[in-house]
Amino acid sequence: MREIQRRGLLIILSSPSGAGKSTLAKRLMAWDPSLSFSVSATTRAPRPGEVDGREYYFKSRDDFAELTVTDQMLEHAEVFGNFYGTPRGPVEAQLAVGNDVLLDIDWQGGQQVRRSVLAKDVISIFILPPSIDELERRLRGRGQDSDEVIAGRMAKSRDEISHWGEYDYVIINHDADQATEELVTIVKAERARADRQPGLTEFVRGLNREFDAR
Repeated sequence: MREIQRRGLLIILSSPSGAGKSTLAKRLMAWDPSLSFSVSATTRAPRPGEVDGREYYFKSRDDFAELTVTDQMLEHAEVFGNFYGTPRGPVEAQLAVGNDVLLDIDWQGGQQVRRSVLAKDVISIFILPPSIDELERRLRGRGQDSDEVIAGRMAKSRDEISHWGEYDYVIINHDADQATEELVTIVKAERARADRQPGLTEFVRGLNREFDAR
C-alpha cells in the first residue's frame, strides 16, 4: 500500500470560556494520538513541577521580544503583565513532516495565525454554546470561579462570540459526543483535500505506470 505524502494541518480551536473547547481538544487528541498540541512560550516564571518545553517554553522578556521582532511567533499577547505566544519553529517542523498541530487559542490569536506565513495550513473552528443560560451553567458547574469572575467571563463572551464568522467551521456544542463527531469529520475531510496532499501527483503517476505495464 502506497503512503501518500501529506502536509500537516494547523487546527485552530476557539470559543468563549465554558463552551467546551478544552474538552473537545482532549477528545480530538484521544481520537488521534499522533496530533501534536502546540506548546506556548511565556515570560512568566515556571511553577513547581512545570518543565520547560512541556507545559511552556519559558523565555526571558528579551528573548521573547527577539522572537516577535524576527517573525518567530505565530501569535502573541500580553496577559496580566506576562507575554504568551506560539513559537513558529516547532509548529512548522511538525507540519513539514505531515503531523497535524492543534492550537487552543482565542479569536485574537486566531487572527494572527491566519495572517502568518502558515496561513495556508490553517483550518479554523469556532465552538458555540447552545445557549447563554447553558454557557453560564457550565461555568458555574466547574466550581472554580467566584461570582465576580464568572460575571467577567460572561461579559467577555459576547465579544468573543461576535467573531464566529471569521472561522472556517462552527460547531454548536449541544452534546460533547455529537460535537466530537463533527470535529473529527471536519479533520478527516480536510486531510482528504487534494490541495493538502502534495504526494497525490506522484501517486497518480504510479497508477499510470501500472497501466503502461499491463
